[in-house]
Formats: sequence, C-alpha cells, structure tokens
Amino acid sequence: MSNLIIEKLLAKTQRTDIPAFRPGDTVRVHVKIKEGDKERVQAFEGVVIKRDNGPQASFTVRKISFGQGVERIFPLHSKVIDKVDLVRSSKVRRARLFYLRGLRGKAARLRDVEKTTQAH
Repeated sequence: MSNLIIEKLLAKTQRTDIPAFRPGDTVRVHVKIKEGDKERVQAFEGVVIKRDNGPQASFTVRKISFGQGVERIFPLHSKVIDKVDLVRSSKVRRARLFYLRGLRGKAARLRDVEKTTQAH
C-alpha cells in the first residue's frame, strides 16, 4: 500500500525534459539563482564525473574556473535546474571519473564520440 503511494508521488516529481547523458559527457546546466526578489539563470558547463540513479538521482559536474577546479552536485529532478544541454559526448571506460581531479590541461582531455553513434 505505502509503496504505491510513494511511487505515485515520485512519478509526479520526476522530470522528463532532461537529456540522456553519462559520465564523460560535457553538459551545460542552466541553474535558477535567486538574488533578493529577482531570479536569473546561470549556466554551469563542465564534465560529468559521476552520476547516481534512483528516485533521488544526482550528478556531479566538474569544470576548471580561473585555474581552480570547481565541482557541483545537482539533484537530477530538482526545480533549481532550468534545463540541461548536452554539449559533447566522450568515450570513457569507467563510471566514476575522479581521476580527472589530479589531471591538468591536455592530460585531462577525453576522447570525443559522435552523438549519432552513441547509444544511451
């Protein structure tokens, strides 16, 4: 009984407008930011280094900003996310790309893959 109620509630909060992406892909996440009584959208573009699935799915995006590594964790079905754009897909051989934290510059490049041939 309670499982049915929980599943119905989760089905209402799940988002369907998020594109299919995996670790290694470069995404641009448009985040809603409140400043006082105003609201604006700010883009955060970087490489997905981790993705957690399930009812409370989340993903971690890493970028280099002014020579400093910045990581941000986004809940996948959050209302804070305006939209997610898939910028580039890359071929990686593992699900967690934490090794990128220790790499800089050209060493941190990932091999690109055409979007048409990649199956999600």
